[in-house]
Amino acid sequence: MANMIEAQKIEGASVYGVTQVSYVVDGVSGHNYSSAIVAASFKHAVSIEAAASAYTVVVRQRETKVDELGQVLAILSEAVATMDPKSNNTDKESSAMAALSTARDICEKYGLTLKISNNKITYANAHKAQNDIEYALDVEDNNLQQDLVSLQSYITKRDNAYSTASKLSVKSAKATNSTIRNIM
Repeated sequence: MANMIEAQKIEGASVYGVTQVSYVVDGVSGHNYSSAIVAASFKHAVSIEAAASAYTVVVRQRETKVDELGQVLAILSEAVATMDPKSNNTDKESSAMAALSTARDICEKYGLTLKISNNKITYANAHKAQNDIEYALDVEDNNLQQDLVSLQSYITKRDNAYSTASKLSVKSAKATNSTIRNIM
């Protein structure tokens, strides 16, 4: 991989014995020092922006998973609420609910099992599924929190990189103006 910025000697050009150079930035020659620094700084900021964008996609996917698993828990709670509260039988069934089919599909999407039959679920299966889904939610929530911290770190780095690029641009322009004034 070639360097993004390369210095090229300008043949026969020297000032007080110092060889003068121009810069090649991303394959385009004839740039001065200021444009080379600004280009590198902004390129760095853009690369951080790309990484932050990738993390944003991951965070959105995790948020979707957490939301969908939360919906499954709500459906299971509703199904358990339809069961006879006085019975201690773990094989008691919920009322038939079309939403249980949707909940099963969501669980399968994330590698979880929800045993239903005729859009009904037994108390034992509902209880086991609730525990499995709560565990999956805890794991996903922890991962989501870690990804949010990483995303915030990338956003901070990106903001700092843009700020640095802007400051370098301003300093370079001031140095150029100062040099020109000193020569005159």
